[in-house]
Amino acid sequence: MNEDLIRSLLSGVQSGEVPISDAVDRLRTLPFEDVGFATIDHHRDLRCGVGEVIFCQGKTPEQIKGIFAVCAGRGGNVLATRASQEAAEAVLRDYPAAKYDELGRTIALRQVEPNWSESEVTIVTAGTSDLPVAHEALNTAEHLDQRTRLITDVGVAGLHRLLAHHDQINEANVIVVVAGMEGALASVVGGLVSCPVIAVPTSVGYGASFGGLAALLAMLNSCAAGVTVVNIDNGFSAGYSAAMINRRTGKSTASKPCSHSGGEHS
Repeated sequence: MNEDLIRSLLSGVQSGEVPISDAVDRLRTLPFEDVGFATIDHHRDLRCGVGEVIFCQGKTPEQIKGIFAVCAGRGGNVLATRASQEAAEAVLRDYPAAKYDELGRTIALRQVEPNWSESEVTIVTAGTSDLPVAHEALNTAEHLDQRTRLITDVGVAGLHRLLAHHDQINEANVIVVVAGMEGALASVVGGLVSCPVIAVPTSVGYGASFGGLAALLAMLNSCAAGVTVVNIDNGFSAGYSAAMINRRTGKSTASKPCSHSGGEHS
């Protein structure tokens, strides 16, 4: 339950349109709701400005569908991450308006009209292999009403590809850089722009990349100022953090959508 719904409920009680007993019933599960296999935090939107996001990994499709139903029943937008095809099919049977991104493994249901940001969150990938993590970041940012741009396959092995997008990356208010292998792209981007850069190491690479550890350490040791780092493959945290920055420093507009450019992405 978010602040707008609380205000609407209290106004209804004040005007007499909502009986006090009904208001008490609706507020009874305001802080959290125990559904047996999960305790759902309904108060998070009030505290943090964003409702609870469902992390699907390790949960059964039935559990995911049950949590999704409780969250959707509150009338807000719902996002689930790391969702399998099987989990998505279970959710979409009951919520056909939800959208599943197979590449990013997210399920998103929008029930509230967006208030799109005017400034952009730009997501840049070193390679096409980094797209699953990039899509998770992009879908998370868009869930939080952020206007996004995706620039793909512009890693340091062909640096001219990145420089071809110099004007676009300089228009960004915050940039998410997604890279595996040696993770050098975050430092390069950090040295080109004046906005915050959030680096996401991915587990893409050969044996000595140690499942993304090499990229993580390289990003943590970046000499470019303004680069911060999230955990390996954590596109969700990068998209969420980018949205929080853009909310604080950007403006909102009624129009939106996402523009994509670069590389092999279509």
